[in-house]
Amino acid sequence: MIVLDGENLTIEGVYRIAVLQEKVSLSPGAVRRIRDSRENLEKQIKGGATIYGVNTGFGSLLNVKIDSDDIMELQRNLIRSHSSGVGDPLPREYVRGMMAIRLNSFCRGFSGVSEDLVKFTLMMINEGITPVVPRFGSVGASGDLAPLAHIALAIMGEGSVYYKDELISSRDLYRNLDISPYQFTEKEGVAFINGTAAISAILSVEIFRAMRLMRNSLASAALSFEGLRGTLKAFREWAVGTRNHPGQVSVATIFRELLSDSMILKKSTAQKVQDPYTLRCIPQVYGAVLDTINYASRVATTEINSATDNPLVSEEEIVSAGNFHGEPVALVCDFLAIALTDLGNIMERRIARITDGNLSGLPPFLVRNSGLNSGYMIPQYVAASLCNRNKTLSFPSTADSIPTSANQEDHVSMGMNAAIKLSEIVSNVFHIISIEYLTGAQSLEFASDKPSRFVSGIYEEIRKIVPALDNDRPPYIDIERIYERITGDGFDMETLKIVNLK
Repeated sequence: MIVLDGENLTIEGVYRIAVLQEKVSLSPGAVRRIRDSRENLEKQIKGGATIYGVNTGFGSLLNVKIDSDDIMELQRNLIRSHSSGVGDPLPREYVRGMMAIRLNSFCRGFSGVSEDLVKFTLMMINEGITPVVPRFGSVGASGDLAPLAHIALAIMGEGSVYYKDELISSRDLYRNLDISPYQFTEKEGVAFINGTAAISAILSVEIFRAMRLMRNSLASAALSFEGLRGTLKAFREWAVGTRNHPGQVSVATIFRELLSDSMILKKSTAQKVQDPYTLRCIPQVYGAVLDTINYASRVATTEINSATDNPLVSEEEIVSAGNFHGEPVALVCDFLAIALTDLGNIMERRIARITDGNLSGLPPFLVRNSGLNSGYMIPQYVAASLCNRNKTLSFPSTADSIPTSANQEDHVSMGMNAAIKLSEIVSNVFHIISIEYLTGAQSLEFASDKPSRFVSGIYEEIRKIVPALDNDRPPYIDIERIYERITGDGFDMETLKIVNLK
């Protein structure tokens, strides 16, 4: 059970709710803050205050006054009109994450929503009722309006949902379950859809996956390092410490620990002066990526524990602020996408090197009787193709801004597009890692000395699901087996002594 209190939600917590479908509850303090915030809003309304999105129109229509008899209809119309997304539905895990992050934001006590709305949304998460949310439509500025509106539409019984792997209208489902659709009251519609929950949910899930990806990339690099008979001279503590970036130091330390007992490297270190950059600069490149993941995690953790809607309600006043602007998390999505793209680049270059007999000293394309067999020639093509795709995707979405709402919203983050691109890059890099695992394990078929205990363990894990290549067979089967393993249960990194990354 993950307890939401508006202050302590973690990246792992979002992942557990979104992907592992863990149940959610609210802390007593969060409930008190939600109630107090609602009371503060109602006092302001009764006092005759003009409040954006409560008794005014939205966006460039902010100066249009709304009659008191129409303020409930205003919220319903807002949700209906903003449910304008297009494209294939987002994966359900992202939508669950969006809902959890939105609730956690309400728990801060600055949104003015009722406890009833929070409990209804909580019920949907815990009962596995997941709204259908189209992939595209958010510019990530006045919140993720379109994606969140589709969730709100389902809450009020006018959208579609997934329930027990069935696609059904929310109205029909509520009827079947004897649940009354929720009726949004003053401010609740605008509070629900103004926020960065869509960007933040995708980012949080992908940061969690990126750390798993990082551990696997270190393991696959270790396999290639042994297969290419690298030297650990450049990984020595004093040398790495002269440029004291935390990630660089951490990665070098991990590599020294993982490979210290390798007989292959003991011999090659005694013989070689230096390695090509794809081996020698692993601490520098992987360390920079690790630092980027950790930075992204800090930014995302702040965001998912923030009040990001508009207007904000305090005891003294109600203010139209700009916390809904997605720039902090949008920039991080782009930054992480660039970093992971380059991680894929360096892996692809090692895959190319290890399959090139002229550079590796191994049989061409890692297969005996090459010529008759093409071996792992084409998996390198696939890695190159994925790298090209990532380079295309890594162009920053945040470099663009297209004004919306008749120029009232005249600078936007495009963060949702950045998050969607990031999710594809993460998947692509996992596939590149799978290919490096495949080629790295095959390279050890030709080793005359023993690799490290860690690399031997990874090799054995791979051989449980992928046999050595003696004659040509379709590599896609092997690649997908490894991909499914490392994106699912994964190799036992703790047993295999991948230390905690910091």
